[in-house]
Amino acid sequence: MRNYPKLTLVGAGPGDPELITIKGVKALQQADVVLYDALVDPTLLQYAPQAVHIPVGKRAGKASVSQTTINRLIVEKAKLHGHVVRLKGGDPFVFARGFEELNYAQSFGLETDVVIGISSVMLPGYYGIPLTCRGVNQSFTVLTATTSEGVLSQEVIHASKHAPTAIIFMGLGKLDLVVDAYQEAGRGGLPVAIVSNGSLDHGTVVKGTVDDILEKAEEEKPAAPALLVFGEGASEAFVKTDHSNIEVQEIA
Repeated sequence: MRNYPKLTLVGAGPGDPELITIKGVKALQQADVVLYDALVDPTLLQYAPQAVHIPVGKRAGKASVSQTTINRLIVEKAKLHGHVVRLKGGDPFVFARGFEELNYAQSFGLETDVVIGISSVMLPGYYGIPLTCRGVNQSFTVLTATTSEGVLSQEVIHASKHAPTAIIFMGLGKLDLVVDAYQEAGRGGLPVAIVSNGSLDHGTVVKGTVDDILEKAEEEKPAAPALLVFGEGASEAFVKTDHSNIEVQEIA
């Protein structure tokens, strides 16, 4: 018997498929349809072998599925098949438009649920970068470098003047503009780290300062997706330990 229409937003974590939560896996096991993002590791689909799998990822500079189409698919597939799991990279409510999808589904009478995920904002910890550190900073700011219009966010300007530590999403393509903002704020010596593909085996970190990070990025060419970390803690970055040989019991 077909399930009643339902949407569950599931955070898949920041890339490494082992960073999904147990509750997220259980939601996938109960799915009739999985709509999954481009940054979601496709091996996670093994937890939903009976479900219809539909890629709906959006990547900067590449052909992608519009948010309007994704919203429509959620409702159409839920009414046709039953339980739709919307599998989103990181956490559904951190620069992931989960709130829009939840509201849209509810407006059509769908039951909704949320399984939070590990956000990419935590990735600097893989490289020993503290987001807060006693005696150094007591807060950090999380922001996106790019507005919906594709221009540099004014929040970057504010952070360059006031934030002890700033974690900047979607900023690699605008690194030069972010650097300009920090230099104009008189913070050229501030440590910077670029965390690229942070939770994956091929993840890297590029270290520098505001004044030299553009040159180092040109040399090392970090790839998207990447986080920019501007703050004293960025100076503590080290090469990530390889955890690939750790055995993890299969989730029942």
